[in-house]
Amino acid sequence: MTHIASRGRRGGVPARKGEHRREEQAPAPQGPVLPPPPLVDYGVFMQSLVQAMQTQAHTQAALPAQLEAQVRIIR
Repeated sequence: MTHIASRGRRGGVPARKGEHRREEQAPAPQGPVLPPPPLVDYGVFMQSLVQAMQTQAHTQAALPAQLEAQVRIIR
């Protein structure tokens, strides 16, 4: 018969005197339990990411020209 309770912690290191053994369980979740996230199609995700980055680059490139046009209108 195997005696599991005598097993030490962290690779067989026994608890020191006066040191309590901690349970290796995660704390109970607080708040509502959410369903697992949907599966991700990484091909679609990467396409969307590239498109967003291209849009951002285009917007940043167009900003100086827009600012210059607005300054001309104000003058």
